Amino acid sequence: MKDKKHIISMLVEDQPGVMTRIAGLFSRRGFNIDTLTVGKTTKKGVSKMVIAVIGDDNVLEQVEKQVNKLIDTIKVMEMPEGKSVIRELCLIKVSIANKKQKDEVMKYTEIYKTKIVDITQKFISMELIGTPAKIDAFIDLMKQFGIKEVSRTGATAISRG
Repeated sequence: MKDKKHIISMLVEDQPGVMTRIAGLFSRRGFNIDTLTVGKTTKKGVSKMVIAVIGDDNVLEQVEKQVNKLIDTIKVMEMPEGKSVIRELCLIKVSIANKKQKDEVMKYTEIYKTKIVDITQKFISMELIGTPAKIDAFIDLMKQFGIKEVSRTGATAISRG
């Protein structure tokens, strides 16, 4: 079976140590966390964790089974691409050596619907929201200008419908 990125959404008790227990479970089982986002929900005492893990379908099945066994876990579900909205936020700072490069970067920001959040004589900082693949493509495009810094949130997701 081929390895791929699986997005797992979990509702967990909003308690100290929950993330440590989940990370420990992943570590003990040899599962690597690709990205992890955590935030409060509208329900008091409940947080949502979205974890991206790379592996085959057997890895996904094992992760779901093991996480479901934890006392802090309320609900676990896979977020398949076609049935979910998956997004990520990326902040990226690139060098601009001259007006021509600045104009090129500005052109790409329009194409990718990127928001400029800071601009100086030497740097442009941008905010991009989209699928992880879109963000990867934009970062690859910006490498030619000299990336100074990148900060990504990791994937977050909700089911469609």
